[in-house]
Amino acid sequence: MNTLRTVRLDIVCGTLAMAEAELHDLALFAELVNAKVPSVWPPPLNDEDSQRWLMELLKTNPPGWSNWYMVRRAESGRGTLVGNIGFKGGPSDDGTVEIGYSVLEAHQRNGYASEAVNAIVAFAFAHPMITRVTAHTLPELTPSIGVLTKRGFRLLGTGTEGPETILFELTRPMHEQSVG
Repeated sequence: MNTLRTVRLDIVCGTLAMAEAELHDLALFAELVNAKVPSVWPPPLNDEDSQRWLMELLKTNPPGWSNWYMVRRAESGRGTLVGNIGFKGGPSDDGTVEIGYSVLEAHQRNGYASEAVNAIVAFAFAHPMITRVTAHTLPELTPSIGVLTKRGFRLLGTGTEGPETILFELTRPMHEQSVG
């Protein structure tokens, strides 16, 4: 199982088996991600339609370029699933990937999204073909905007997912400057 580790999280790379279990068998899903799955799963802005979309994405993209699961590690025993993060597909021809993330309400404002965004951005830029990471959000999602700006993303303006969204980007030079 491919896992990115942060200070408090194991960010587990999604598989088709995980996505199918997430939709149909939460007990099996818990086994596959090796975590406790809260009864309120999935996190905000995720539903059966988005889960089915991710299943299709997993079928057509190399491992790592779709969904990842945020698991808060426990001192002993299984950790707890707190959210998800991932890419909306592999790199475009110009080397751009788009990220998205969501944290369960009970676990918001604990820095988990920031940790996960830092890890997933580092994963992306570890691939030489990646030139830019983008993210859409809604203007009223102030915490999400805070996560992006804290990481160094800059606001580009109205998003391409409709006039109600805003688009942020982090280029390779911006990333290298922030970590170098």
